[in-house]
Amino acid sequence: MTASTSRPAAKATAQPAKASAPGKAAAQPSDARKVGLVGLTAIVISAMVGGGIYNLPQSMSESASAGSQILAWLITGVGMWFIANTFRILAQVKPQLKNGIYTYAERGFGRFVGFLIAYGYWICNCIALVAYGVMIMATMDYFFPGAFSGGNNIASVIGASAVTWLMFALACRGVKSGALINVVGTIGKIVPVLIFIVAIITVFQLKVFLDGFWGYAASGAALSFNFGDVMGQVSGTMAVTLFLFTGIEGAVVVSGEAKSQSDVSKATTLGFIVVLLLYSAVSILPLGVYSSTDIAGMADPSMAAIMQDRFGDAGSLIVNVGVIIAVLSSWLVWMLMLAQMPLYAARDGIFPKRFTAVNAKGAPSYSLLWSTIVIQVALVASHFMSGDAWDTIIDISAVMCMPCYMMCAAFLWKVAVTEQWPEGVRFSRANGLVTGVIGTLFAVYLLYSSGLTYDMVAAALYAVGVPLFVIGRRQAGATGSVASLFTRGEKVLCVALVVVGVAGIVLAATSHLFS
Repeated sequence: MTASTSRPAAKATAQPAKASAPGKAAAQPSDARKVGLVGLTAIVISAMVGGGIYNLPQSMSESASAGSQILAWLITGVGMWFIANTFRILAQVKPQLKNGIYTYAERGFGRFVGFLIAYGYWICNCIALVAYGVMIMATMDYFFPGAFSGGNNIASVIGASAVTWLMFALACRGVKSGALINVVGTIGKIVPVLIFIVAIITVFQLKVFLDGFWGYAASGAALSFNFGDVMGQVSGTMAVTLFLFTGIEGAVVVSGEAKSQSDVSKATTLGFIVVLLLYSAVSILPLGVYSSTDIAGMADPSMAAIMQDRFGDAGSLIVNVGVIIAVLSSWLVWMLMLAQMPLYAARDGIFPKRFTAVNAKGAPSYSLLWSTIVIQVALVASHFMSGDAWDTIIDISAVMCMPCYMMCAAFLWKVAVTEQWPEGVRFSRANGLVTGVIGTLFAVYLLYSSGLTYDMVAAALYAVGVPLFVIGRRQAGATGSVASLFTRGEKVLCVALVVVGVAGIVLAATSHLFS
């Protein structure tokens, strides 16, 4: 599908562009179009369970042994629970703030921070869809050996581009249509994962699992527990685990389309528990069949490589079909979710007015179009990435997303300390405060774990978006010099972002991220 064939479905009707209160939509969907608990839960699970789960054994084993992976999942599970709980609490404490990721930051820390979070979330998830493109084309190499090698050769870029524009056309049908598709898609991609888990249990050997439990030395000898080594391994997995949990906010992002804010909270909880169990099993169980070094050397997607080795072509076929279903259904969810950010930001006057355009289905057609264009450009750029394109893309995407989670946790912290706690909420003020503080600290730890190179590259990508803020403010009626559009603190933040971003571009060039 090309852009031209998708255009009729995306024809937009302009909406009033004047700014509204943060988080308020210019037009609300009818009850018939709103999404219930099942649809919201499917969105949360489908947003998280994408192609990444099918390469999870190899992605985790590259950095960590069995013992370190168990610790990594415990730390991630606890940390991400506080992130998930942040969204659950805010959905009840601030039910009037729709499209939470952006509106929480804007309401708590001002227009420019709100813009950065809306823009950063938008861009990071466009980049995540490029990772999906790489994964689905690497999977297609199973069916057409050698044609899509690496998932980012020329043929792969062309194939992923076609999928991108097809998803654009489907996303233009609106959230309700997407939710129905994703209930089916979620079932379709979970079944192969469950088959994999059951199959691996049948060949699991405790002796293999315990051998090299804490990793291997360069000589091949098994290591004993060493806190520094183990925490180094754990830190090495954090970008992977964060990328896999990106989407935990799915129900919150489309909360403006939800039938009930109570359903938003329930869907977040259910989605988190299901996905954590699936991820842990898929990552850890293969270590009872192979050593972590063996798994680390497997081809993408490693789940299919394991099934091929142990159960033959039938096992590999099941997994590869599951990858395609998983990526396509998650891709659609993300197209629906990420396009919400520019839409709401434009309605609040901090993104260009054109992003307020919606079509007859209520889909943010202009935002979807530019999301697709960004993905298309990034797909072309992926062809020039050095090394494993999948690993590089998920690292960049994970770092870009972390400030978004951090500001939501910080907003909850601020609300708990400075505002009157509403009555009738089943979460106490103390719960909100503890959740906000721990969620913020966990986000800071993840940024630290990502490493300086990726942090600075993320800063560069954030800095590129600043002109959109200036255009949005001008179109919303702001007058005066460019500098007058920022408060004193925002000026400092903007200058720091630009300086670090320029340094990030230089560092990326010298680090050979691109060939």
